[in-house]
Amino acid sequence: MSSRRVLKAAECIRQVVSMSILVELKDPRIENVTVTFVEVSADMRNAKVHVSVMGDETKQNLCLKGLQNSAGFLQQKINDRIDTRYVPKIRFVLDQGVKNSIAVTRILEDVLPENAEENEADQPENGTDREDLVHEDPVQESSTSQEDDDDSHSDSPENDGDPDNSRD
Repeated sequence: MSSRRVLKAAECIRQVVSMSILVELKDPRIENVTVTFVEVSADMRNAKVHVSVMGDETKQNLCLKGLQNSAGFLQQKINDRIDTRYVPKIRFVLDQGVKNSIAVTRILEDVLPENAEENEADQPENGTDREDLVHEDPVQESSTSQEDDDDSHSDSPENDGDPDNSRD
């Protein structure tokens, strides 16, 4: 498990790198890049920056090469922001999470319409809707039980702390 210090450093590195890519890098190869997360080693000497790049595979590889070429500049920006003994060496890795989630979504879209049609055919029509079912309100039940409890206390004599003030 990562320590709190390492997690804070990773978050700070992610912010610095993403803002520098967005604002300060002028390399035409680097565009449509999102920094998804950063992994920092326990000794804080290495940082693996996961990036997501929109586009085809050649554009992604070209962007990764541009990011690797600008790693020194980004390390300098990190050094300006984080006060540590060592500046982490940055390595960029292509994050396939977005691509995988899109592929899973496509597969589910292909599978689910078939299952939905089968489920509709299996269910018999009995003429009742969910709206027709009557449910009692638990709030009303609890409020009536509280009123009953209040009535039971009113039958007992009121003492007001005075033993002489009792009803006979």
